[in-house]
Formats: sequence, C-alpha cells, structure tokens
Amino acid sequence: MDYFVALLSRLSGSPEAVSVVFSIVMGVAAFSFGVAGLLLVNGLNSPTRQRLQRLTEDSSIGRKGVAARFMERLTPYYHRIIPKDHREQAHVKRQLVQAGFRRPNALGSFFALKIMLTVGLPMLVFFVAAWIPGLAMQQVLFAAVTGGGVGLFGPNYVLHKKVTARQRRLMEGLPDALDLLVVCAEAGLGLKGAIQRVADDLGVSHPELAGELSLVNVEVRAGVSHTDALRNLAERTGLEELRGLVTLLVQSMRFGTSIADALRIFATEFRDRRMQKAEEAAAKIGTKMIFPLVLCLFPSFFLVAIGPAILGVLAAFR
Repeated sequence: MDYFVALLSRLSGSPEAVSVVFSIVMGVAAFSFGVAGLLLVNGLNSPTRQRLQRLTEDSSIGRKGVAARFMERLTPYYHRIIPKDHREQAHVKRQLVQAGFRRPNALGSFFALKIMLTVGLPMLVFFVAAWIPGLAMQQVLFAAVTGGGVGLFGPNYVLHKKVTARQRRLMEGLPDALDLLVVCAEAGLGLKGAIQRVADDLGVSHPELAGELSLVNVEVRAGVSHTDALRNLAERTGLEELRGLVTLLVQSMRFGTSIADALRIFATEFRDRRMQKAEEAAAKIGTKMIFPLVLCLFPSFFLVAIGPAILGVLAAFR
C-alpha cells in the first residue's frame, strides 16, 4: 500500500492529499462490497421454495430475518438508482420474474448490485495493486477497467443464464404436466381442479412448475379471471410452448369446446415436436464432432503414424 501511495504522491505532488483520498477510496470499496454481498444473498434470493412452502402450509409471510428487514428499509431509496427508461425497466423486471426473482425490491436490488460491482471491482483492483509492488500503472488501469466492465455487464449475463436454466427445468416437467392434465380433464375435473391436482402431483419431481401452476389457482381465488391467470403464467415463464397451451385453453373456454380433447391434441403435437427436436439434435452430432476430431484426435494420430517415419528420415540425413 505504501508503494501505491508513494507512486500516486509522485504523480500528484501532494502526499497528504493522496493519503486522505486513498483512505476514503478504500473505505468506500469495503462498504460497496459489503452491501453488494448483502444484496446478492438476500435481495435477489429466489422466493420459489418459500412460496411453495407458504402455499402448501396455507400460511402467510413468515418471520423476516435481519437482512430482509434491512433490505426493506432500503427499498424507498431504490427509485434513485433505477433507470427512468420504462422499456428497460419492463425488460429487466420480466427477466427477473422469469428467473424466479419476484420480490418487490428485486428490480432495485438488481440495479444496486450492478452499481456496487461497477464501482467496487475497480476499487478492489486498486486495493490489491497497492499490496503488489512493481505493477505498471497501465496494467492496474487495464485491470480496473476490466473489473468495471465485469461489474456492469456481468449481472445481466448471470440473469440471462438463470432465465435459461429455469426455462429448461420448466420444459422438463411440461410433458408430465400435459399428460396429467389430459387424465384429469377426461376424469371430469374442471380446469381449476385439474391444475391444482397436477400441481400437487408434480410438487416433488418438478417443484418450480408445480409452483407456477399453484400460483395460477392462487390468482383465481384472489379474483383474477382464468384467462388473465393463464396469461400471467405464460408471461412468468416466457416459454413459447406454455403460450401455445394458454392460447388453446383460453380459446376452449371462450368457445365452449371440450378442454380434454384440446389438451389431448396439444399433448400429441407437443410430443411430436419434442421428437423432431431430438432427431434434429441427433442429426447435428456428426457435424459437431468434426472439430473435436480435427483438433484433438487427428494430431495424435498423425504423430503416431508419421512420427517414426519422420524420425527415420532425420536420422538418415545425419
């Protein structure tokens, strides 16, 4: 640290001012990373498991921890850091919901985390560089700029990956849910009862999909129409397959057609599409294997096959 302070002192010509500024910067860096860690652990914590527990136990919001109460106290200040662009707000909020982050302060926590990391990572670079003598200023500045870029774009990348992973888990349980819906509808259950029964049966094998289906019935019991509740389900998941299912159910309820027949036809078509996707993925394996073979297998093969001949030729010319 003394080396870094001395370097800045030589550049600025005022050692006292540099020491004060450097101490302030280190304090802000420590505070930024503390708050960023708190936001990461508590502000963006997925409430899926807690929501499922509340639905199954038919209880309200349980006791809140110290971190949750601290985050709620910071909520009124989030409007100062959230961008004013409503389209960006809607886009990020939609991604947060699709990733499973549905707390009221999730949007503010996300942007607060981005700000903390964008500011804190460069400060951390300067702090670490102070303890490593011999580093050039260009290297430190490059690392600081890289850290700032990671803090600015990293949360968006992680959020996108979480959305993709959650959608993949929902897709894994959708075939079972469709088959169970067909069975329940053919057994005479209404749409609400069929959805609740499917949610109960999938609670162990596919808890996230079960939670989404249970939330549909919760919204209906709260006074939301079946059409709006189903459309909210499609928006929360972001899956095109669920959008098609919701459209089918809405049209069946609107025109009075048999829901069981519509579900059976949709399940058959969905199964055919899954089979086509599997065949397409299998057909691409040969093309994808070309590059691993060329880069990994062929060099070793040529080394074993041609290597002795090359050594013999070299020995003959000696």
